[in-house]
Amino acid sequence: MNYTVLISLTALAAALMLIESMGAPLTLALNFKGDVKRETRWLAQYGQLVCTIVAALLVWRLDRNPEHHNAVAAIAAASVAASVIAFLLKRLLGRVRPGRENAGRFMGPTLRHANWRESFPSSHSASAVALSVVLATLYPQGAAIFWTLAIICAVLRYIMDAHWPSDVVSGIALGYAAAHWTMKFFLLGRSF
Repeated sequence: MNYTVLISLTALAAALMLIESMGAPLTLALNFKGDVKRETRWLAQYGQLVCTIVAALLVWRLDRNPEHHNAVAAIAAASVAASVIAFLLKRLLGRVRPGRENAGRFMGPTLRHANWRESFPSSHSASAVALSVVLATLYPQGAAIFWTLAIICAVLRYIMDAHWPSDVVSGIALGYAAAHWTMKFFLLGRSF
């Protein structure tokens, strides 16, 4: 894991959060229509459950590299770890999404699901990056594609007005860290 990347992402998220707390107009409210709306919603699901299952099944069926014997477990664990940690942080912190009453405010812990107060961190961004880190490590020749998909997913979470910029950057940092931790566990013997 490149700790400089992780520290830089965390510092950027903190700086963005500070700027957001000062009331800077950093949110968007774009409305897509037709095919553009359908395609952007599809791309924003990269790294989520169905996508991760499809990626894991493809790796299971197509990858015959003996060094990748735990690749499916690494893919699943990275995505699940990123999602679970994001879920716990969302319930613990309760940040209100953009465009809602008390937008940006941290409401504190709750056990109840309330989508409007589950902005921080972006679990879509975390899962997308976690999936991409594992796939790019296993298949470096596809790294540009995996990273492009993850970045598109993260940017769309912001563009679709679902998250603050700091939520997205925090999700990216979380996914990056979760993937590296799970790869160390499942893909021992490989250097990352």
